[in-house]
Amino acid sequence: MTAMTGRRRGRRGYDVDSLLRISAEVFNERGYDGTSMEDLSARLGITKSAIYHHVASKTELLRLAVDRALDALFTLVGEPAATSGPAIDRLEHVVRGSVRVLVDELPFVTLLLRVRGNTDVERRALQRRRELDHIVTDLVREAEAEGSIRPDVDPALTARLLFGTVNSLVEWYRPDRGLGGDDLADVLVAVVFDGLRQHEASPARTAAAPS
Repeated sequence: MTAMTGRRRGRRGYDVDSLLRISAEVFNERGYDGTSMEDLSARLGITKSAIYHHVASKTELLRLAVDRALDALFTLVGEPAATSGPAIDRLEHVVRGSVRVLVDELPFVTLLLRVRGNTDVERRALQRRRELDHIVTDLVREAEAEGSIRPDVDPALTARLLFGTVNSLVEWYRPDRGLGGDDLADVLVAVVFDGLRQHEASPARTAAAPS
């Protein structure tokens, strides 16, 4: 059976999008290995055969769910604002966009961050995550070469810290608490980029202390 990527309408009003979202939530709660098709059937309130109406297996559910997050992130890094202009602006665009992706696709991003490479699907997801890491690290290097960010921190470390901060949002962010993706991105960018940007030293800081 081939993967269903459209909005095919199934029993009880479930389509692929809602099936994936709820499945991802269950995987996050119970762990992928600890979740059976019976568990998914019980949460969804539909039979296993109704799930198989959309997907061939639990493995396919995992693949579609993590690809949902990865595809959104790769779309982001391919946008014009992420590929042209000063590197520092491109980097900020990617960070802002990553926060929005996390907010919009929270269960899928959470699931992506929890895969450990135990299956072929998970190993492929980790490889795609590494590709994203390389893209961000290259952006940091470009910004450093342009003189836009401080040169005293290794670019790979900066990239890890940046996206470690973004990724940590899955541990506490809840959409029902009134903080939207744009507001969250504003705060994160203000805090992180103020420390990253290269600032000219002020006379007060460079002048020798009076004897």
